[in-house]
Amino acid sequence: MTASETDIIETSGVSCHAGAEQLTASATAAGKSELLAQFAEDYPKGPHDQPQSMCPAFGSLRVGLRMRRTATVLSGSACCVYGLTFTSHFYGAKRTVGYVPFDSESLVTGKLFEDIREAAHDLADPEQNDAVVIINLCVPTASGVPLDLLPKEINGVRIIGIDVPGFGVPTHAEAKDVLAGAMLEYARSEIQAGPVARPEQTEAQRDKPTVALIGEMFPVDAITIDRLLDSLGATAGPVVPTREWRELYAALDCQVAAMIHPFYTATARQFAAAGRALVGSAPVGVEGTTAWLEAMGTQLGADRASIDAAISTQRSAIRAALDNNPIDATITLSGYEGSELLVARLLIESGATVPYVGSACPKTPHSAADAKWLEDQGVTVKFRASLEDDLIAMEAFKPDLVIGTTPVVQKAKEASIPSLYFTNLISARPLMGAAGAGSVAQVINSALENQPRMLAMESFFEGVGHGQTSGVWTPEIIARTGAGGIC
Repeated sequence: MTASETDIIETSGVSCHAGAEQLTASATAAGKSELLAQFAEDYPKGPHDQPQSMCPAFGSLRVGLRMRRTATVLSGSACCVYGLTFTSHFYGAKRTVGYVPFDSESLVTGKLFEDIREAAHDLADPEQNDAVVIINLCVPTASGVPLDLLPKEINGVRIIGIDVPGFGVPTHAEAKDVLAGAMLEYARSEIQAGPVARPEQTEAQRDKPTVALIGEMFPVDAITIDRLLDSLGATAGPVVPTREWRELYAALDCQVAAMIHPFYTATARQFAAAGRALVGSAPVGVEGTTAWLEAMGTQLGADRASIDAAISTQRSAIRAALDNNPIDATITLSGYEGSELLVARLLIESGATVPYVGSACPKTPHSAADAKWLEDQGVTVKFRASLEDDLIAMEAFKPDLVIGTTPVVQKAKEASIPSLYFTNLISARPLMGAAGAGSVAQVINSALENQPRMLAMESFFEGVGHGQTSGVWTPEIIARTGAGGIC
């Protein structure tokens, strides 16, 4: 048996079904130790290895598919690519996901890398694309496929290769940061090399200092933040992850980067390298908005009178919105979007009791202020929370309402507790300013009103679905098997 044949057999054992320990060892042996070390620093895992979540690469894929004139290509096992493609289109992607297939032989002979390079050349059409993004999934990363050796540009089209292995990046939320950070790094190098294309900007964005907004958010929130910044003599810049390449230049040209979602560590590193100030938290609720305006005004160099006037105006408006939309309930909250702490602050200021907040994301310097505020209110804040953590909290605190991930919501409904899926029903609505206060309260109070209906359903179906009352039992099945009950 030749050495190459031995390599093929050994590599064929490294699949997406291999454990994280085996994949990590393979990636380290294949020369990816520096990459994994950076992942470990940027995205530290929890005591339970990592949260239960969808494939992390979905985050990077979603960022790529949302960008105009950007082709996104996956390199990974066919089953993984199928799942990611299905999920991306389920969430509304309207563009093709590229795929470079492989087998054990192409992995160890280098043919896969050649195929990826060929795909990059095929897609590098400046009439169609500004950038081509290649994403290595678990097996190519573990096998050491060197995307860093791809050309940096072909025919004027940028080529960006990133590794997003499930054994290195804990959640899909943080995988958004992997690609956003890589694109910002590329754009920053272009700016340093010489003049770049002028971004499309409004007159205010050209004439006033701008604030880049870090983290995906409901569109109305960006408008609300822009109005808040106007009172400080500034304006909102692009939201990162951006929707087109030129927005990256405008984002880096900001005076301050607002870390609305605090887990964008690689993104924050690029803004810091560009000499931009970073401000954590967000203008949520009365106290959150007050603190954010104070910090933002200081970084923007606004005068004391402007800061005080902005705070006074917003405090009264938000306080009125909270008073007009009160929440009288005990709520446990968990999710994997990274904005869980912001939502909890808003709920508490609306009158709710929130004993527990769980986030699949890690604690970072930009979430520290929110965590401290919540802990001062008696809230247990759990970073890198697992499904088990969330379920234990639901059992221990017996809330009137549960906000959480799909399996948490499922368990809550089985227990006849009103519940809301965080991603679709909470994070997909305004949170900032007065608009956010009223919006969240409406959906929560509507859910709380369903409690009598759920209790009635529980009573009606009591005893059904377990043991002999599960499934469909016809008289013929009962006679043939001797099992089941009365139909």
